[in-house]
Parts: sequence; structure tokens; C-alpha cells
Amino acid sequence: MKIKSVILLFALALSLSAFAGGKYAGVPKKYHALLDRAMVTAGGNAKELKKALKEVPASEREGMAFLISYMPERDAKTLTADFLKEHVQYAYKARNEFPWAKAVPNDIFLNDVVAYVNLNEERESWRKDFYERFKKYVAQCKTMREAIDSVNKNIRDEVQVDYNTKREKADQAPYESMRQHMASCSGLSILLTDAFRAVGIPSRVAGTPNWYDNRGNHNWSEVWVNGGWHFTEYYPSEDLDKSWFLADAGKAIKEDVGKAIYAASFKPADSYFPLVWDMSIRYVHAANVTDRYTSLYRAQLAATPADGSHVDLRVMVFKDKNHAKASGDRVATNLDVFAGDKQIFGGRSTGATQDMNDVLTFKVEKNKTYTVKFVNGKGVPEAKDVNVGDQTTTLKLYME
Repeated sequence: MKIKSVILLFALALSLSAFAGGKYAGVPKKYHALLDRAMVTAGGNAKELKKALKEVPASEREGMAFLISYMPERDAKTLTADFLKEHVQYAYKARNEFPWAKAVPNDIFLNDVVAYVNLNEERESWRKDFYERFKKYVAQCKTMREAIDSVNKNIRDEVQVDYNTKREKADQAPYESMRQHMASCSGLSILLTDAFRAVGIPSRVAGTPNWYDNRGNHNWSEVWVNGGWHFTEYYPSEDLDKSWFLADAGKAIKEDVGKAIYAASFKPADSYFPLVWDMSIRYVHAANVTDRYTSLYRAQLAATPADGSHVDLRVMVFKDKNHAKASGDRVATNLDVFAGDKQIFGGRSTGATQDMNDVLTFKVEKNKTYTVKFVNGKGVPEAKDVNVGDQTTTLKLYME
């Protein structure tokens, strides 16, 4: 019995070696070592991964190699060739069919269109169905932006899912949500992201494990358009990068794992995506994108009102009065602006690693007195009054 087991293992090793010996025909060399490792990780399921890689058309082979190279261990051990082939086939079908998809850079296409999963949700064969569901909405679109708006506008009526805290679980895959007609913000974000990907629009789930004031987590979707990432939601605002939560995101804390903002990634990135429903999971890769959201919020605050009666109130926070000159002396911290007893603004000051010209700026009414509140380096609340005239006013605060 032991001899037979050894022979079988040797045969499998030879098979894998022979496959590798061919240097994975049609696959860029950068994936070869990664594929070797994935095949070992897959164990008995390596035959399915090999089959998927061999049977996919040459023009789609890099997409398959990408998925196999970076998939989590749970997937390497369980996913079938048919599952993977359908996802890859329809991802490339969308790329070849829709004009905006053709222009997507290859690295973005692989990571944010071909990827079959977002977080830790169940692995489902949603790609073909979603392609057929959503292509009718984008068939006449000429640009990526038009296609994004069309999917965003129609997804709720197409899938018949609404936000509801009575959903079975937070991390629902598309068909789990569609069966119940309800989902959490995470489930809605997964639905929307998959719908975007199905028609060749690069998309990923983004979110925070906990808002700055400990109110809990929130997730949403991002789309890649015009050379960069922008956010939207299942229930969209009037434009990209506009939402009720931007003011909260503007106070996110980059250095705090629990209060930063992350964008999920299929391949390894600079961090992992903290999943509040299972904090033990570390295999969901993510980029820490907090700076982009705090910058977006500062830009919104600095927008000039049309009435001409406002000026800039610029707020900078430093370590102490003796260290208040260089960029590296600045401290990132949350603060709030009050007019009398009423809070009118809130934001997060720029820290040592950000451009010196990037300053938290509020548009306030001229010739008034405002109070800026923050917590100093000793954990003690402080309040500083500032008189604003008819010119830009810069307020310097000190943590010590």
C-alpha cells in the first residue's frame, strides 16, 4: 500500500514537472515560479488548475495564469477548471466587445476585471449571468463613464436586492443576496463590483473596518476611469466621488489598522483587508488608500462657494512650537470647527508624509470667529478660537 502511494505521488510530481518543463506555453515567464508554487499548494486539485491552464485559449492564458498564481490557498485546493475557464472566458469577451474595456491597462484588467472574487465571500459562477444581465444596459455606451453610470442606475432593479440588516450574513456572494433580496453594505458592494467587472469595467471593493468615531464599518465600490480610481455606491450619488460618507472618510486614520480605508486587491498589495466579521482572515489583500479619501474631502472643503462671502481657513497641526517649520513637523489628527455651539465642519489635518502645500482648508464666512477643537498629544481636549477677516487665515495648532 505504501509503495503504491509513493508511486502515485511520484507520478504526480513527474506530471507537474513535465508541465513546468514546457515553461507553461504561452504564459509570460514572470508567472512560472508562481504557478509552480500554486500547483504544490493545490495538492490533489492541481489537475484542475493544470486543465484550466491548458484548455484556455492562448489569448486568455495570461489571465488564467494570473488567477492561479495569486489565488488564496482555499481556492487552489477547491476550484474547478470549468469554474475558472468561464470566468476568464467572459472577462476577455467583455474586453473584446466593449470599447472602454479595450483601453484598460493589462495590470488593471487582470486584477480588477478578471478576478472572480472580492473579499472572502463564497466563490460563485456569476460572470456569464452578469455579463448577459448587464450588457443590455451598456450596449449603446461609448465611454467607460457612460457604462459606469448605466450599470449604477440599473443594478437595483435588475437584481432586486436592497440594504437590510436582517440579511443572513455580511459577506454574502451575489446569489446569496439575490435569493434573499437583501444584503449588507458589503454584500451590495460585492454585487455592484461584480456587475461592473462583468462588462469590462475595472472595479474593487473599498471600505473601512471602523469610522474614526467608532460608529462601525462601511464598504463601497471603486471604479477605474480616466486613469484613476473613484468611488461610487450601490445607491449612487449624483456623481463619482460624492457620497454621504466622504466627511467621515475624510477623518480616516491611515496609521490605525482599524480606522484606515482599504481597497481590496486580488494580488498581494501593501496590506490586507480587515474583515470585521472574521478578523482572523489575512488572505484578502488590500491597498491602504486613506490618503486619497482625506485629500478628496479636503478638496471638497476648499471648494469656493458661489456667493463670494467666504474665505479660506487653513489649519495646520504641529508637534510643538519649537517644531513647526518643516513638513516632517506636522501631525495628522482629527479636528472639528464650530461657529458658536454649532459644529459646521470636521476633517483630518495633513501629516508629516504629505506635501507641505496640502493643508486642511475650510471655506468659512468672512468676518466671524470660529472655534477649532481637537485632542492634544496628552489626550486632553483643546479649543482654539480664531478670528477670520476677509482674507485667508492660517491657524497653527500644537499637540504639546
